[in-house]
Amino acid sequence: MKSHVLILRYSMFAVLATIANLGAQRIVLAINDTGYTFTLAVFVGTAVGLILKYILDKRWIFYDTTKGAAVHGKKFTLYTLMGVVTTLIFWGSETTFWLVWKTDVMREIGAVLGLMVGYVVKYNLDRRYVFNTPSTVGS
Repeated sequence: MKSHVLILRYSMFAVLATIANLGAQRIVLAINDTGYTFTLAVFVGTAVGLILKYILDKRWIFYDTTKGAAVHGKKFTLYTLMGVVTTLIFWGSETTFWLVWKTDVMREIGAVLGLMVGYVVKYNLDRRYVFNTPSTVGS
C-alpha cells in the first residue's frame, strides 16, 4: 500500500476511534458530571476507542488474516499493552487541559491532541510488535 493511502486510512480510523471515544465519554458524563464520573468516562471512552481501532487496524492497516480466539486474544492483548504508554499520553493531555481550563471544550481539545500524538507512537509499536508477521503486514 502506498504511504499516503496508509496515512489517510490510519488517520481516518484514528478520527473514528476518537469520535467513538469522546461520544462514549459524553454519554457517561451526561449521567452525572462529578470527579468520579469523569474518571469512569475516560475509562469507558478509552475502551470503546481501543476496541474499534483494533478491529479497523487489524483488517485494513495490517491486513491481518489470522483466525482463532487464541490468536486474536494474544494479538489484542499485545495491542492493548502497546497502547498503555500511548494511553497515558492521551490521559495526561486530556486531564491537564481539564485541570487548567475546566471546560468540556478544552478537555476535548486536550484529548484530541493527546490521541494524535499517541496514535503516531502506537502505529509504530503495533507494526513492530503486534502485526509483525509476513502474513499480517500489507504490501
